Amino acid sequence: MKNHTKQVVSMEKYYLGIDVGSTTFKAVLMTGDGKVTHTAYQRTRPVESGKLTCSGRCSNCGHCNLGALKKTVENFLAEAGLTMKNVVCTVVTGSQIVEDTKKFLNFDFQVSEVSAHVAGALHYYPDCRAILDVGGQDSKAMIYNDSMQMWTSKMSGICAAGTGAFLDSVALKLNIPVEEMAEKVNYDSDLEFSSVCAVLSATSINKFKNRYPLGQIVAGACRAQARTIISGVGELLFHYDGDVVFQGGVASNRAVAYYLKEITGNNIIIPEFHRVMGALGAACLARKYAALKDRLIKRKIEYAPVPLKSIQMRANSTRREFLSKSSKLPTVWRNLFFPTEILNALGVRMLTLETYAALFARNSKRTKKALDVAAYKGFAAETCSFLRVLEGIDLPKPDFGVSTSQPCQQGERIFQDLARQYGFSDRFYSLHTPVSMNDDNAVETIAEGLETAVGKMEKALGIKMDPGRLSEACDFSNQAAAISKKCNDLRWSSPPLIRGAEGVYNAILFSQLWGKKELIDIQGQFLQELTERREWAEKHYSIDDTHRILWLHLPPFYDTKILDYIEDTCNAPIVFEEVNFVDWIDLDPDEPYRSLARKLLTVGYLDPKLRVNYISQNAAKAKLNGCILYNHGFGRCSLADSCFAKHLREELRKVNLPLLTLDGDCMDQTTDPCSTFTKISAFIEALNSKKYGNIFGPVAK
Repeated sequence: MKNHTKQVVSMEKYYLGIDVGSTTFKAVLMTGDGKVTHTAYQRTRPVESGKLTCSGRCSNCGHCNLGALKKTVENFLAEAGLTMKNVVCTVVTGSQIVEDTKKFLNFDFQVSEVSAHVAGALHYYPDCRAILDVGGQDSKAMIYNDSMQMWTSKMSGICAAGTGAFLDSVALKLNIPVEEMAEKVNYDSDLEFSSVCAVLSATSINKFKNRYPLGQIVAGACRAQARTIISGVGELLFHYDGDVVFQGGVASNRAVAYYLKEITGNNIIIPEFHRVMGALGAACLARKYAALKDRLIKRKIEYAPVPLKSIQMRANSTRREFLSKSSKLPTVWRNLFFPTEILNALGVRMLTLETYAALFARNSKRTKKALDVAAYKGFAAETCSFLRVLEGIDLPKPDFGVSTSQPCQQGERIFQDLARQYGFSDRFYSLHTPVSMNDDNAVETIAEGLETAVGKMEKALGIKMDPGRLSEACDFSNQAAAISKKCNDLRWSSPPLIRGAEGVYNAILFSQLWGKKELIDIQGQFLQELTERREWAEKHYSIDDTHRILWLHLPPFYDTKILDYIEDTCNAPIVFEEVNFVDWIDLDPDEPYRSLARKLLTVGYLDPKLRVNYISQNAAKAKLNGCILYNHGFGRCSLADSCFAKHLREELRKVNLPLLTLDGDCMDQTTDPCSTFTKISAFIEALNSKKYGNIFGPVAK
């Protein structure tokens, strides 16, 4: 433990910031006028095996990790001649602050590492506009967006490349202290190492360590580190021309700083307290929290006590559609985008494969087994988890199958593979779907394809399409769409009416009921409920009283934990969800195939540009102040890939709407990065700062 201290006077007011990361413990003690009097930085490690039951005397025991943490904090304060009684306010941050920490450490507030590092940098560099923090577990970039008037951030994902863990592994391979790496760098070296993966990079060093001088190897490692930092989070600094404050444990390595400057062209500033800037920022925020805490409004968002009968109606419909085994109707597999109006008019039992997988994911044990089976068959994590689940379970054998070539090309290949497995390749039809209305022949191509699909199903299933029923299905869809648009308008123009965690699973856009009267009844009931809820909500809130978050793409079907954290813990209502957006030209019952082709082209998911336009154009109408994109499959999903996220971010910047991209997976919770909740906290704290003038929340006037 290293200390920067002068003997303190016990009459002074002190503020404590603590940052417990994956590899280090940091603490900073600060006076009321912002002066740092005491700091600590030490490596953490598991405690020796000890008692399993808590003695309640942490200062004497410390056998468990949290007990050891409490003892470490008490020792830190004792070295400054203080106890917790002398501390006015304590703010904590870091990936290792867990729910039970509160039982051992009496702190006042927990902030994200991002907000802590921003506060720390601003304490010494009040004009700074860009920050890089690289710790043992993750790297972060933070930049101030002048037009949005807020800090935006980007964090690395689940890979250790670009973090302190990479340099630790390299130092271990080379048998040198990590603290001495920068001293041994030969800056003339042009030796290159992989920067794709920390494990592969460290392993590749084994090939060179007996063939090249140490200085060249260390130089290559430090260059790889800098390159990976930029490839992971540098997108946020693209086009930025100015100083970058570099902090975190890796900032101790001046060689990494040298290569960061070489790659970016920016001047890299390393603060004096770079290793403890998270704790320093937490101490700064402790001063602010202490000044505001008596005025903070801590009321949680409430919703009208009006039961949502429409949810039960949808649930009953889902059970009939997917779980009933008594139907004698022929079964047709479909993907999410083949028009249900056609299948409902044909009178078949349809099985939407992606929806079937999502329902299956509610049982985590079965999902894990399905993913294991798919892995045996050769489908690695690069394959969408929806599709891996489908490859890993026994599906009801269909009489026919229909799919579309866009927007999910990977899905199309998997559905064809499933058709081969289940022996109905001759009864499977793939509809060619151009992605844009700008293609003059797109409507005709899709319309002809739909008619061809119907002809093939008629022949294979021995049934005949009734044109009258198809026209009726189009009329039913128009009625349901009209009601759905009214529902959307109500939610956009009102205080929060339902929890986003409820709304997102409705996913009206992907319903199998389009073309049935049942959907009209469900949406009519939903509209009635929203109307009743609006009357209650407007008596309790103004539309401007809360955050207004738009949820983009799909949710994690196995758990609502992320959604609950946003809405309950962070008090940021999700007021709308992309999967409930309905806005297409009415179907023409006299020209069903052409109008269904137009619907398919304008629903948004086929054409990323159209989808982005929908979002940006409706942002002001719905008074949105933040968007969250759940990036299923870490950008490998074609519906939320890096190109779409980049395009969306660029367009949302034009309307000053911040976007948070969350890496995750809708089906496979084992791949969710542990940084997800930190990213959410940082995003909401930034929105708080913009809306309320502080990161903590609304303040009474």
